[in-house]
Amino acid sequence: MDNTDLKILALLQENATITVAEIAGHVHLSPTPCWRRIRRLEEAGVIQKRVTILDPVAIGFGLSVFVEVQADRHTEEWLSAFVTAIQEMPEVLEAHRMTGDIDYLLRVAVNSMDGYDTFYCKLIERVPLKNVTSRFSMERVKSTTAYPLALVAKAR
Repeated sequence: MDNTDLKILALLQENATITVAEIAGHVHLSPTPCWRRIRRLEEAGVIQKRVTILDPVAIGFGLSVFVEVQADRHTEEWLSAFVTAIQEMPEVLEAHRMTGDIDYLLRVAVNSMDGYDTFYCKLIERVPLKNVTSRFSMERVKSTTAYPLALVAKAR
């Protein structure tokens, strides 16, 4: 991946609807080689998908919760049950295996405290957990899905 690829990715991160011709103009290529680069990045899995980012408040998911989970046990069976449970719960937007005193960190989107309680009850019914700690976001200060590709380009 060269700096031109990084520029293409930066443009697509900001606006997935940008045309190939517009991208080509920004990176000083003709459209066909630009399109080939994008296809190659898709085939390599660098570009995983193109999505639309929604305003959670506008669509009724104004409560963001960070849920810290401590596993009841550390077995393949428990992990399989946990992964299946959270994959089947659409409220879970992200799940990370962590180091330190918690095992997993979930980012959950719900419409209200009652919505979170419903989610919590479903979670603890599905998998035995040692501890669950929930932290409620009061304000989103920064939110982005874009990686800082300019920092990668500067390091080259």
